Amino acid sequence: MKIFPAIDLRGGKVVRLLKGDYDKMTVYGEDPLAAAKKFAAAGAEFLHVVDLDGAKDGETPNFETVKRLAQESGLKVEIGGGIRDEETVRRYLDAGVYRVILGTIAVKDPEFTSRMISKYGSRIAVGVDISGRNVAIHGWTEVSEISVDEIFAKLCQDGVKCIICTDISKDGAMEGTNRQLYQELSEKYPVEIVASGGVSSMGDVLALREMGVYGAIIGKALYTGDIDLAEAIVQSKEADK
Repeated sequence: MKIFPAIDLRGGKVVRLLKGDYDKMTVYGEDPLAAAKKFAAAGAEFLHVVDLDGAKDGETPNFETVKRLAQESGLKVEIGGGIRDEETVRRYLDAGVYRVILGTIAVKDPEFTSRMISKYGSRIAVGVDISGRNVAIHGWTEVSEISVDEIFAKLCQDGVKCIICTDISKDGAMEGTNRQLYQELSEKYPVEIVASGGVSSMGDVLALREMGVYGAIIGKALYTGDIDLAEAIVQSKEADK
């Protein structure tokens, strides 16, 4: 299983939100690149980055920060948040980003999303953020009428390689991840699933590994010290031997 340490960007800083609430934000660092290099030193291969400003307004105000992370951290950087046209996809890929994550646009414009998956293959992932059983969009500020099963079925039909699924109710709450949800999705859909939201203990990491989930994103638990990244990476690989 792959471990994706996470950096959420707002105003160029490393932050975390509680359950997607922009009014409940904690700043964990002023220098995202320094944080990324610490992750690399601990043995990380990947970096999950979310542009929270972009997720909310559809722009890319943290583009230069993401570019530096992609070019200087030594990690394979995936970026999500505000990516709603092909020009933005290309800008990020040309800047050295490993993979671009489409979110809101997958609900708003499924035809565009299908076209990007067809054109760019594994360099496109889709982020499915859920509230209850429905998909949330616009930086989690709006819940759509699309169910998690509807969007998973459509994306699998379109040939997406990887879906990053976040249970908003668990994100940043340090209450554990939604193991039942990821077990269900991994059994139903033939796609690489990355679990996100509430991965807050080694127990979560081990449970996700045992159910065969492709990857796990760890955010707040790294900054609070509840999960040691180096240990999580070692443990995540045990089942791969």
